[in-house]
Amino acid sequence: MSGLRRRVWDAAARPLPIATTLSRNNCCCLLLFFPKGVAENATPWLNGPIMKHLTTLRLIDLVARLGSIRKAAEELSLTPSAIHRRVQAFETELGETIFERFANGVRLNAAGELVVQHARMQLADVERLHSRLADLAGMRRGHIAVACSQAMTYAFLPNEVAAYRKQFPDVTFHVDVRDHRSAGEALLDFSADIALVFTMEQHVTFQVTIAVRQELHAIMAADHPLASRDVIRLRDCLDYPLALPTSAFSGRQMLERAMARRSFKLEPALQSNSFEFLKRYVGDEPALTFQIPIGAPESTSSEGTVSRPLDHRDVAPGTVYLGQQSGRALSVAAARFQDQLAQSLAERFELH
Repeated sequence: MSGLRRRVWDAAARPLPIATTLSRNNCCCLLLFFPKGVAENATPWLNGPIMKHLTTLRLIDLVARLGSIRKAAEELSLTPSAIHRRVQAFETELGETIFERFANGVRLNAAGELVVQHARMQLADVERLHSRLADLAGMRRGHIAVACSQAMTYAFLPNEVAAYRKQFPDVTFHVDVRDHRSAGEALLDFSADIALVFTMEQHVTFQVTIAVRQELHAIMAADHPLASRDVIRLRDCLDYPLALPTSAFSGRQMLERAMARRSFKLEPALQSNSFEFLKRYVGDEPALTFQIPIGAPESTSSEGTVSRPLDHRDVAPGTVYLGQQSGRALSVAAARFQDQLAQSLAERFELH
């Protein structure tokens, strides 16, 4: 353990050391010191006095994420002065200032970045320990954080979460809609366990579990003139008003590249960053919007809209990626949920 990591540990809870690592001949052993009675009831121990040092790390992580002691206090229903004293006590014990103070908030300095990264790793490890201990006891508990593209929230991910919680109702979820760039960042800063995104930045730390092909579909009202076709050519779409996602979305970027290759002019009648809005809108006007199949209505939909694939000659298919941060050991709950997602994707879509 480095000097800074040791000081972080001591500053968070000097009276409560729970583990030490011994190394000899390249072998490591983690020794956990349990209070009396832990063997009979391991899970309550994780919420007891021996783990209270993690409260300080969680508090510091929250202040860092929000960039404000006041906002952190509001979220935790504490006074700003109480959090300020806790942070100051930590810094004093650590022997390092970790935040730069400004009139409108705080920002991590170089030492603070190291501290928060260490804290997030510790908190993730404890969550994994929670899950494994519950698994040993024949229970399934835990918390799963998923970063996903907006298309996944239409039906696929809600259905998968509901199916998992039907089997394991004590597992909780946090689903955060992000673009593919920030989804990778969420994995790196431990705010997400799993990412399910359409296209993915080339992060060397992103470990792909499964990748499936996704062609672009045109979404329209069920009585739209193009709804009778099995496949739609891009040039035919230009005869109707276009309601498009904003340029930040990968589907819009695919469409723009395809238009540029054919020297077609893209003139949307409407733009929005909400696919729900776009889908509702084209149900009331003879307009078209675009989405990938995982986020599109079925070919026959009770909602009054349908989807039809664009010809591959016009728009090449994209890819949906499911994965995690490379080298990170997920909790039992998160790992099982990722396996479930991978199986569902493989059953429904063509592998990339």
